[in-house]
Amino acid sequence: MKIYTRSGDRGDTGLLDGSRVPKAAPRVEACGAVDELNAALGLVLAAEIDADVAEMAKAVQRDLLALGGRLADPTMTIAARVSKAALGESDVHRLETWIDQLENELAPLHRFILPGGSPPGAMLHLARTVCRRAERRIVALGPGAVDPVLVVYINRLSDLLFVMARAVNRRAGEIESEW
Repeated sequence: MKIYTRSGDRGDTGLLDGSRVPKAAPRVEACGAVDELNAALGLVLAAEIDADVAEMAKAVQRDLLALGGRLADPTMTIAARVSKAALGESDVHRLETWIDQLENELAPLHRFILPGGSPPGAMLHLARTVCRRAERRIVALGPGAVDPVLVVYINRLSDLLFVMARAVNRRAGEIESEW
């Protein structure tokens, strides 16, 4: 199989239902933002991070591929056919469990903090902002355009990335800069 197909040379791309849409279509923008978030997590994984945080990031990367697949399926039928593309309440609960675990090692926040700290902590803060952009792109598709659990998942994921950044920085001995 060749990496290039030439099918998008005119500025359109295929969705999973067989339809073709412009590459600048809102659904494709949402898919692209999720892909960018996945790449940002790849950058985090290339840095030195603790094994527990790395395992969380790897699991989230797999989830993001599923999320991208779900976004590329306007008929919302892929999850029923492809088990690895399923995302549900249990996945949201898993993120919440990780948030709670990491928060147990952190001091409560009383002010905003400036993104930064250690290189992996700063990368996680950047991933969080990319996640928020992906969330905005997904929400912009409008009510009923995606399974509502996908919006909940991406919203909770940005919370996890924030807490991961704080935990990574704390473990590295970095002091959070308050605003």
